[in-house]
Amino acid sequence: MHFFISRAAALAWLLLMITGCVHTVPFKDAAGRTLPGSIASMETVPIGGIFQSIWLRAVSQSSPALIILHGGPGTSESALFRHYNSALEQHFLVVYWEQRGAGRSFHSDIPPASMTIAQFVHDLDEVVEWVRRRFDKDKVILLGHSWGTVLGAIYAARYPEKVSAYVGVAQIADVPQTRQLSYEFAFSEATKRNNASAVSELKAIGPPPYDSVDEKLTIGKWVERFGGMFHADLSTGKLIWAALNTDEANLIDLVKFGQGNRFSLIALEDEISRLNLSERYQSFDVPVFFLLGRHDRHVPAILAEQYFGTIKAPYKRLVWFEQSAHNPPFEEPAKFNQVLIEEVLPLSKPNKH
Repeated sequence: MHFFISRAAALAWLLLMITGCVHTVPFKDAAGRTLPGSIASMETVPIGGIFQSIWLRAVSQSSPALIILHGGPGTSESALFRHYNSALEQHFLVVYWEQRGAGRSFHSDIPPASMTIAQFVHDLDEVVEWVRRRFDKDKVILLGHSWGTVLGAIYAARYPEKVSAYVGVAQIADVPQTRQLSYEFAFSEATKRNNASAVSELKAIGPPPYDSVDEKLTIGKWVERFGGMFHADLSTGKLIWAALNTDEANLIDLVKFGQGNRFSLIALEDEISRLNLSERYQSFDVPVFFLLGRHDRHVPAILAEQYFGTIKAPYKRLVWFEQSAHNPPFEEPAKFNQVLIEEVLPLSKPNKH
């Protein structure tokens, strides 16, 4: 049997898919009944004086709480973790938090002066306390990716009594050195590949430090094109498409992504450009995991490896992802989920009663 869909109908379907009402599907049994004790919720919560978006998903609310600290700043990755890492929801109460200025937590009236690392850490503490109170948890697991590792490392070092484990993915260490190495990689590859356009652009901006976010983004563009952002068959475009194919995101999120990302980068650039976690945060009273992509040149893994060597913690573990660059959760999702479930989960503390 053959059927024909008009171009107009196909366009209408596409628009509906990417602009339709977002929702998150409940967990159901074979008979279609919602699983008792599960949770699947998209909420807006007052955090740090503004409304922020938090999604909650778990087969069981009694599972250990895992708070995801996305990258950026201003780069919500909630839909990506939903697409690639939903297996975690079978074992954890996953808290997808869109930080101030990111995703649906971006509002045009957010004061730029409130965009400080100190404020983000304070926001995180409010999120942690909200999760602990609501779900009767003693501690939470923090999972940071890229920029999120700044918040995760600082918080885990300062508030070990609230954290059962810290997981740093593409861990940031020394930002000035990170940018220097990224520039050197991009320029070296541009020269090696005889890419005149890349050589010209990189020569024009010169090595860091920089006065504008656009110069930093120029490095990022070439690092990605030369395989330092993605090693597997992945790209920014494919990630956007993956996000738009989830129930929780649509075209509005794509628009907000662009707005929030640029706003956050500009507002936080001065503070981030001088940041060196490896000098200040070496002692942790919680288990620490670093999950690093072997080919990461965006946040060079070699610096995270050096940082890991200086860390003192009751337990620490470095896991290499040999087929990944900057994005192990999305480049090697099966291995990533396995590490979280088999190695991090057993270290989480039982709920308080």
